[in-house]
Amino acid sequence: MNRAIRLVCTLVAGVSLLGACAAAASTPADQAMAAPTAVERAGAAAPGFSSLAASRSTSVVDISTLRIGRDESLESIELEIAPEYDFADRLAWPLPASARISQIRDLASGVIIDSNGLILTNAHVVTHIDEAQVRLDDGRRFTARVVGVDKRTDVGLLKIDATALPVAVIGDSSTLEPGDWVAAISSPFGFHGSVTAGVVSAVGRVLAGAGDIPFIQTDVAINPGSSGSPLFNSRGEVMGINSMIYSGNGGYMGLSFAVPINLAMQIAGQLREHGTVRRAYLGAEFQEVTPALAQSFELPSATGALVVRVEADSPAQAAGLAQGDTVLSLDGKPLAHFADLPQQIAQRQPGSRMQLEVWRHGIRRMLQVSLRAQSAPPQSSFTAAAPEWNDGLGLSLGELSPVQRQQLRVDSGLLVREASGPARSEGIRAGDVVVALNTVKLYRMDDFRQGLARVSPGKTVALLVMRDHRFAYVAVRLPASPSKRS
Repeated sequence: MNRAIRLVCTLVAGVSLLGACAAAASTPADQAMAAPTAVERAGAAAPGFSSLAASRSTSVVDISTLRIGRDESLESIELEIAPEYDFADRLAWPLPASARISQIRDLASGVIIDSNGLILTNAHVVTHIDEAQVRLDDGRRFTARVVGVDKRTDVGLLKIDATALPVAVIGDSSTLEPGDWVAAISSPFGFHGSVTAGVVSAVGRVLAGAGDIPFIQTDVAINPGSSGSPLFNSRGEVMGINSMIYSGNGGYMGLSFAVPINLAMQIAGQLREHGTVRRAYLGAEFQEVTPALAQSFELPSATGALVVRVEADSPAQAAGLAQGDTVLSLDGKPLAHFADLPQQIAQRQPGSRMQLEVWRHGIRRMLQVSLRAQSAPPQSSFTAAAPEWNDGLGLSLGELSPVQRQQLRVDSGLLVREASGPARSEGIRAGDVVVALNTVKLYRMDDFRQGLARVSPGKTVALLVMRDHRFAYVAVRLPASPSKRS
């Protein structure tokens, strides 16, 4: 063994000596012509983020939130990265015996954008929370209040009572290009001040189901606790707010998405001033023009935004925009990509006018559009159970119409309007659908009443519950004392 070790040491020393001799023998011209090694090339291309971490980490904060219950509407869009330990996770995640279903704590991150305590984070981090605690890099902790949230762009704004805070340097996200080096500072799984780095994979990435946000796609490692963290460029400027990952197993798989800081700061300004966001409304939906579609519509090139739907009584309909039209330019500026159109409309104020160049049946047309303010989304209406009826489980239910059953893809079920008591303790929440009681399908309120009437006080019933098109039986125990069931 000693002989082998000595042999290896000799070989290594010999290689080093040969390298030194070769370097001494080479001329300056030879050295100038020598190609850089792979290590040298990598070192030149990859920036060192140590100075960035040292100078910018003070503007990054940890956020701890508390949600008591999860009574969110069916329209709520959850972009949360961290798994939630509630009913939904029983289909995919083991439920710890120590978890308190009615009190859910989440970890996230944020970045200070104002020295007087304004903190930028994700909307999904601070939507419907009951408490938020912010921990600064120096260890100080503050209770935060929510200034406003915008689910459409996943931007949220917090305020803490503090002054003279270190503020992040805000950059210009429009300058980012694929291949640029970027880094995130966050608290994945609660590990404060963690730095992860990578490159920009794409810009202007629009994801199905996530609205029309032009995401920055990166391969920076983002994990639970990193939501809302800043994405820095190599100069230490904030380029985006890390929002979500694309994953098949709930963990990081090399695809991360950040809201561009230009958009995030624009939304934050409105939230700061008004507490909400006022948007211009066109009333049309678009898709990308592929080469095959361009050929079908006899377009000169595969550019622009193809109209796939025009809403009734909308500014788009009033201007004469029709399904099958292709919008080529906005106010004389050509549209290179279909996502450019909704993004530019979102930047305009209600009441503003714009000119659309439209391709229809091989002819270019000019349309004048007057945008108006977008109204609040309509609330789903359901038939509620009689308010004086108490099922003993803490559930307020409503019947589903045939259309709603078709939309939810169920042939039976009652909508949970409110959940409290034993039902909420077991993880059931507003927006869930109770499909069956034990093995009996529920079509009407009477089905549920009659089923419960056959269960003795203190016994347990199994409710088949659907959430996000996933099913699970939830066992709920009736109170020992009989309750009023009229």
